[in-house]
Amino acid sequence: MRDFNFINPADELTKKYRNASTNLAILGRLGASLIHEVDATQMKNFPYFQTKRFHRIIYNFPHAGFYGKEDDPNLIMMHRNLVRGFFMNASSMLWPDGEIHVNHKITAPFSDWKILELASECSLILTELDDFKIEHYPGYNNKRGSSSRCDEPFYLGECRTFKFNLCPATTNIIKIVRNLNLTTSQNFPIPVQHQLVPFDHRFNECHRIFGRYLNHIEETFGSISYDVHSCVREALRVGFETYMRAVPGRPESGYIGVLEQLRHFSIVRSQRLRNMLLQLDQQLI
Repeated sequence: MRDFNFINPADELTKKYRNASTNLAILGRLGASLIHEVDATQMKNFPYFQTKRFHRIIYNFPHAGFYGKEDDPNLIMMHRNLVRGFFMNASSMLWPDGEIHVNHKITAPFSDWKILELASECSLILTELDDFKIEHYPGYNNKRGSSSRCDEPFYLGECRTFKFNLCPATTNIIKIVRNLNLTTSQNFPIPVQHQLVPFDHRFNECHRIFGRYLNHIEETFGSISYDVHSCVREALRVGFETYMRAVPGRPESGYIGVLEQLRHFSIVRSQRLRNMLLQLDQQLI
């Protein structure tokens, strides 16, 4: 897979950064594809990427913008929403063994973004945590990217490279969804553009659609005659029909967002079931 760089409009880049034209030309000569005006929180819906998967997706120092002091709770929430949206999108664009890398400051108030918590919400697990040293990236210069000082570097301080993989349970669900052709079926085309569903609304929607299914899993926990494969496929099919009936004419692609929340629900419920097993083992000892 070729390298892709998701960047601002070309004319905006040349206005902001004095070396932009030279850098873009170098990237082009090296074979990179330069993709402009891609929203990191909706990039999976960008037409060019809907049929592609990646081995690595990297986000260098995500930042929602300069809207006050960095320790302002509202600004921290904006930063967290940005990273959460990125994780939700990037996790659905990976190969099963792919990785998501995020370079990020770890001192306060940047530590309040709780990167690991956001990753967990999106069914990602931390597999490696490395020191970020800018000298290991020849030619890389961090930039503020906004205001009259947009071409100036920002202070890095202590930073880490967070490396994430998909949870094993997530890769299995993704395979099931693809086998059902929910994302590529000619009968259910995905619109190129659609409004991003608010996180809290999607959470409630998932619970409304799949709450009974998750409770059924817990009720049948331990049954040796239970056909898990058939149950999961049927739940996804019925869930899709329930989602579409709720609001006539709604975009089918929104169901994928609901499935992302189902992944999170499933992981949390799986941990509860593991704890139940441990408690049973302790009672038998």
